[in-house]
Amino acid sequence: MSTRVARGSGRSGAGRGSHARGGVAERFAHVRSATDALTVGLSAEDFVVQSMEDVSPTKWHLAHTSWFWEAFVLGPHLDDYKPFHPDYHYLFNSYYVQAGERHCRAQRGYLSRPTVHEVREYRAHVDRAMARLLTREADDTRSRELSALIVIGLNHEQQHQELILTDLKHVFSVNPLRPVYRPSREATPVAPVPSMEWVPFEGGIQTVGHGGPGFHFDNEGPAHRRFLEPFALASRLVTNGEYLEFIEDGGYARATLWMSAGWANREADGWSEPFYWERRDGEWWTFTLSGMRRVDPSEPVCHLTWFEADAFARWAGARLPREDEWEVAAGGLPVEGNFVESGRFHPAPVGATSRGLSQMFGDVWEWTSSAYSAYPGYRPEEGAIGEYNGKFMCGQFVLKGGSCATPVSHVRHTYRNFFAPESAWQFTGLRLARDP
Repeated sequence: MSTRVARGSGRSGAGRGSHARGGVAERFAHVRSATDALTVGLSAEDFVVQSMEDVSPTKWHLAHTSWFWEAFVLGPHLDDYKPFHPDYHYLFNSYYVQAGERHCRAQRGYLSRPTVHEVREYRAHVDRAMARLLTREADDTRSRELSALIVIGLNHEQQHQELILTDLKHVFSVNPLRPVYRPSREATPVAPVPSMEWVPFEGGIQTVGHGGPGFHFDNEGPAHRRFLEPFALASRLVTNGEYLEFIEDGGYARATLWMSAGWANREADGWSEPFYWERRDGEWWTFTLSGMRRVDPSEPVCHLTWFEADAFARWAGARLPREDEWEVAAGGLPVEGNFVESGRFHPAPVGATSRGLSQMFGDVWEWTSSAYSAYPGYRPEEGAIGEYNGKFMCGQFVLKGGSCATPVSHVRHTYRNFFAPESAWQFTGLRLARDP
């Protein structure tokens, strides 16, 4: 199995817009319980492992999401709030420089204390305080500000729900026992995959970015106009079977297919197959959250770096879509697909009868050719909560659509995920694009 390091952002960030105040308490309880549900069945030892710098222990995720509520919501808005522990602000801050000093990211796995039990007590302490805050009376101005912060916090916690799964997958993958996180709910038969069709779009002047009501992260706006040349998107995601053809055709040995930096990474780290794949007795196997299994050629290929996705697209005589093309194509589609709620925790084959654009949401995050940068008129939020999105607009690429580890309510067609091009431990795959 590959041991390449997959560096990325593990992002969180500021947001704009909010939902109505009514129902926020119920949504808070739902999101917090969904986080806890992801840890059912884990041993105390599972909570503390940090298998590489970009992976955080599950215990840290539980504590950090509680720190967020404490630092940005409870401390400023609940007058009688008392922090659970004076040192937790230092231990569980992540990247918020304006919020104060932070424990070294690469040493989160050193924290045998606080114990898992103590972190759960911390979460309960925060939940009780949030319940008091959400039931109290407040003037309209403060209520709107508070509601906006709470919705940011809910979306922040959903991001860490996804990171719990992707980080645990890496933790279990480096264990020679290859532990099972959750047994597979179904044995997926190898099914015929519909032919890849090309869905054309006329282009022209299009509005991209979030410009309407509802929550969005600040990096999704402002809405602005772009001119798009005519383009076409593939009707479905690239499959394992198609990626195997790339491997067998010497795709990892042909420097002409690769960006220079990607080729250097391939040579330095010995890339020869997707992350989590390995060869056993002449067959390809892959590690999943349900343990080791044979590679199913009908499933979407995942855990690719941007460099691999780009090289495959060149080999296929196509290219990666730009983020504005993807957004325009997805704008009228419902947010439906294989998300974390399915309990599969793995990409699923496209339906045999699918027509038009399929798998635009869920299954795998889709790499685009677009560098992650600011939209025209972008301004980060003020203060520490506005730090994360804007200051990472350098050296990363945009991904769209969500994955099988993403909560369905967290995604929209304007959502801009971003990771470094050598990152592969997230559920990342690709869809092809081409010019007429």
